[in-house]
Amino acid sequence: MFDLKPTINVMTREQIIKIHNDALLILKKTGIVVDDKNARKLFEKAIGKSGKDNRIRISGDLVQWAIEAAPSKINIHDRLGTPCFELNGDGTQDTVFGIGVTNLNYHDPVKNKIQPFSRSHMTAVAGLGHSLDHFDFISTPGVIQDLSPETADIYGVLEMLANTTKPLVLLIADGDSFNPALDLCEHLTGNFSDHPFIIPYVNPITPLVLNAETTQKMDSSIHRGLPFIFSNYGMSGATCPITPSGTLALLTAELLAGLTYSQLVKEGAPIILGNLPAAFDMKKANSFYSPQTLLLNLACADMMTSYKIPHCGTSGSGNGWDADLSAATTLCINHFTSCLGNAGMIPFVGGNFESLVFSPELVVYADDLIHQSKIFKAGFSLDNEAVEFSDISDIGPGGNFLLSSQTAKHFKDSQFSSTIWPLLTLDKWREQGKPTARKILKEKTIDLLNNPNTPEDHDEIISKGQTFLNELAHES
Repeated sequence: MFDLKPTINVMTREQIIKIHNDALLILKKTGIVVDDKNARKLFEKAIGKSGKDNRIRISGDLVQWAIEAAPSKINIHDRLGTPCFELNGDGTQDTVFGIGVTNLNYHDPVKNKIQPFSRSHMTAVAGLGHSLDHFDFISTPGVIQDLSPETADIYGVLEMLANTTKPLVLLIADGDSFNPALDLCEHLTGNFSDHPFIIPYVNPITPLVLNAETTQKMDSSIHRGLPFIFSNYGMSGATCPITPSGTLALLTAELLAGLTYSQLVKEGAPIILGNLPAAFDMKKANSFYSPQTLLLNLACADMMTSYKIPHCGTSGSGNGWDADLSAATTLCINHFTSCLGNAGMIPFVGGNFESLVFSPELVVYADDLIHQSKIFKAGFSLDNEAVEFSDISDIGPGGNFLLSSQTAKHFKDSQFSSTIWPLLTLDKWREQGKPTARKILKEKTIDLLNNPNTPEDHDEIISKGQTFLNELAHES
C-alpha cells in the first residue's frame, strides 16, 4: 500500500541523546531522595550504600539495564476480558484517550452550576465515558466529597466498575485505600493479571523525590502483575527549571529513576512512563498549559519512543471555564498533535479551572475532536486504484464524477459528520431558531447523561461490591 499518513517527530536523534545524557548526569550527580527504607535497600543492593540523606545516585549502566528489561508492549483488556488496545513503545500505536482526573467539583450542565463532586457524579461520568465511542478508557474522574475520605476512593472504584466495562486508570488519593481498591476489583472480576484492565496511576514528588506512598503503590501493582503509569507533573519555574530544556531533562531523570526502581522490584515489570509538563504563572501562582508545554509533551513521547517504553502524556485539560473557546484552543492543539506524534495514552480529559472542575460538556466536545483528529491521522491511499485513471479518462474534460463507478463505490465512506453538530445551511439554521453551537453541545451532553449505556451486570456489580465493602468495614 502506498499511503499518505501524517506524523510529527519533534526531536532529532542527536537531541534525544543530549536530553538522555543530561538526565543521566542529574541522576548521577544530584540523585534522587527515596523515602521508603525498603525501596532504598533495593537500590542499595544494586548500587551500594546510600548517604545519610537518603539520596540515591543511579549510574547510567543501571538505567540502561532497566530500559532494556522493561517490556515494550503491553496489552490492555476490558473488564470482560476482551482485548482493547496495545500500548506499543515503538511509537506505532494509535493514541488512546481517557476521560477523568481527580476533580473536586462537577459542572452540572442542566443547572449550569458547579457542585462538590459526589458519588452520583461518579456514576454519571463513568456512564458518560462508557457511551462515548472515541474514549478508550476511563480514569478516576473526581474525588467524592459526600463520603468519608477513608471510603471515598473505594466507592469511586465500585461506581466505575459498575458503570463501564472499559479499561480503568485508577488514581487513589488515600494511600490506605490503594490495596483495598485493588482487592475489590479482584473480588468482582477475578484474577486479572493475565488480562489486565486496571492500570494504577502513581507519581513522584517533583523535583527528584520518590516518596514512600508511590514506591509502595508500585510494589503492590507489580506484585499483582498489573501494568501501571509512572508519571510526573512539573511546573516550569516552580518545581522544574524555568527553561523547557531544563524541565525536559529533570522530568526525564525522574522517569528513568521510576523505571529503574520498577525493574529492581521485578525485572520485566510492565510500566508506562510520561509527564504532565505545565507552565507556572508567577503573578497568580497557578499552573496552566501553553503551546510550549504541549510541545514538551511530544518531546517526552519521542524520548519514550527512543527507549521503546509505552508512553502516557498530557490531556491539555485544565485551561478554560467549561467547554469554551479558552479550553478548546488547548484541547485542539493537544489532541491533534498527540494523534500525529508518538503520544501513547492521554488519560485525563475533562477538567477546567486547573482541573478542579469536571465538565461533561468538555468531554463530549473532546470526543468529537478526537474523532476528527484520528480521521486526519488515518491519511489516505495514493495507489493507482485510489486514483482510478479509467474513471478520469472516461469522464474527461468538463465532466463530473457524481455518477462515476468510483463515486458509487466510495461515497458512503467519504461522508463526514460531526458527532455533535449537524451540517446546517443558512436557511436550515434559521428554520431551527438560530441555535448556537453551545446550545447543541449542551443538549447532546444532557441527552447522553440522561440515557446512559449501562452495562448489563451493573446491578450485580453494585450488590456484590457493597457486600464486600460492608465486610471490609466490619473487619476494620
